Amino acid sequence: MDTTGDAHSASIMIVDDDGIFRNMLQKCLDRLHFHVIPARNGQEALELLRNFQPDIILLDVLMADMDGFETCRRLKANHDTRDIPVIFVTALTDVVDKVQGFETGAADYITKPIQIDEVVARITAHLATRKQQQTLHEHIAERDQAIMELNAFSHTVAHDLKNPLSHVAVVSKYLQDEWRTMSPTDVDEFMTTVSYTSSKACRIIDELLLLASLRHDEIEFHVLTMDEILDEVLRILAHMTAESHAEIIRPSGWPRALGYGPWVEEVWANYISNAVKYGGHPPVIELGADRESYGAIRFWVRDNGRGLTREEQAKLFMPFTRLEQVRVKGYGLGLSIVRRIVEKLGGHVGIESEPGEGTLFYFTLPAAVDETCEYWADLGEGGL
Repeated sequence: MDTTGDAHSASIMIVDDDGIFRNMLQKCLDRLHFHVIPARNGQEALELLRNFQPDIILLDVLMADMDGFETCRRLKANHDTRDIPVIFVTALTDVVDKVQGFETGAADYITKPIQIDEVVARITAHLATRKQQQTLHEHIAERDQAIMELNAFSHTVAHDLKNPLSHVAVVSKYLQDEWRTMSPTDVDEFMTTVSYTSSKACRIIDELLLLASLRHDEIEFHVLTMDEILDEVLRILAHMTAESHAEIIRPSGWPRALGYGPWVEEVWANYISNAVKYGGHPPVIELGADRESYGAIRFWVRDNGRGLTREEQAKLFMPFTRLEQVRVKGYGLGLSIVRRIVEKLGGHVGIESEPGEGTLFYFTLPAAVDETCEYWADLGEGGL
């Protein structure tokens, strides 16, 4: 349970075979708005913990059948319960008993007869400590994930930058040595190749900068003018679409959605460029959008390519992975970045494909208010 707010919203398990004491302590903690789960003995506690995990456990030591020490040992031996703080509540006051309690993994000791103010103070302190530990674990996990992604990302970028830059270097050296003997047409063709390949390398670097911004940038949502966004995307991809003789089919209008224009432009660019690369010969690419329930718009790109198997589809949006059978020419970052963008904009990505029947990539965005109202109005007119 999240304890980031008032500590008294936390859940506490009381394990004690003394019914009078257990009920008394439960009533006191109930009045302070703790959520209390009582257990009559260690075995019952272990059974309850299979389906419920409290924020802290108050555990009696002197219980029949299974005492508190053994109960605590079992709690700490279980991966699912080992991190729950355990406070022993007992009449035992010998140092030896306290040492034994700490050796089993207890976080603290409260001796009977108890003072409720002391119990609450110790509960609150341990809840705060646990929250700090959980936050630290989350930061460590995020750091480890970032390091893993950075390693994979650096490998991908190094590999994908090497190809276009090597091409530029080779062509530039050839021009340097041979331009005097070349015709103007040949020189122009070689320079076009250098320009195109350099642009490809720059786009990889842009992907790197975009990925970095996704981690930190806070953006403001606005209503998207989708036709203008697509005009810019198709201008950027004009060389690719002309070279492949691709046919792009666009709708006459678009539903209004919320997002951040530069990021949505990147999503369209990745989807359309993939459709051009892996569409038919020539590629026929259809763009469209559908209104979905609960205020979402689904935008999609459909190609006339060979389609993808289920195994290939499962790999597509994984971080920094590429298909071996359908190898992305240039760089392999696009779809993983698309997923990050769309999720940060409050939507999700997906794919629909069958071998031999082409592929449809989609992403969803929140609908603008007028679109959401229109959707529910349409439902009303339909007579639910």
